[in-house]
Amino acid sequence: MKFVEKYAPQVARFVRVCGRLSELMYVTGHGWNLAWKLEDDLILITPTQMNKGDITAADVVFLRPDGTVAEGARRPTGETPMYVNFFRDRPDINAVIHCHPPMTGAFAIIAGPNLLMRPVFPETTTEVGPVPVVPYGEPLTQRLADHFLPYLRRYNAFLMENHGLVIMTPRDIAWAMMLTELLEMTSVSLLQAMAVGSVKEISRDDVANLDNIIKTRNLPMFGAPGVNKSLVDLYFEE
Repeated sequence: MKFVEKYAPQVARFVRVCGRLSELMYVTGHGWNLAWKLEDDLILITPTQMNKGDITAADVVFLRPDGTVAEGARRPTGETPMYVNFFRDRPDINAVIHCHPPMTGAFAIIAGPNLLMRPVFPETTTEVGPVPVVPYGEPLTQRLADHFLPYLRRYNAFLMENHGLVIMTPRDIAWAMMLTELLEMTSVSLLQAMAVGSVKEISRDDVANLDNIIKTRNLPMFGAPGVNKSLVDLYFEE
């Protein structure tokens, strides 16, 4: 049985997320990509040079962890080296979205403090976490993929400088989509606040209390397992 048939429900969900990203204009043209690890040795990924809103089940590609194609009529995204790094160095991660939500993307080109590294809303603090800026690298290159390495074990979301967003999760591709929308709405609020005044953060003590939500909702702590002990570690300890 072909993988596209064996994993038909997952493929359908994957295609729906592609459509949702396109509807929201978080992806445009042929750019951006997403991947979902279905098994330890099998990754579902988007094809290259296709508008994500046009993708159907017949267009998706299945990869092995080394980036070789296991099944698919199309070539995989040119960002495959980036995903090979992600799934190799963060085996706890199952789903990754790279896209360009416009308000979040603004923080990839702002010359100043990155407020997406700070705790401003409880939901974003407990579900997305801090979002560091990864230094610029030419798209579709190993150099760009390697620029993530110093950040990859500590965080689950990243801004690529002058480029876009990468967000990952131990859960499925639909959860990664939800996190992307949550971060975008946070970015909208931050930009509006910055336009009229200064931004008020959640205090250190209150961030410490948000660890209770992590436990109550059984949310995964950001970063590789065991790297971060608490939200205070992430937001206040360097």
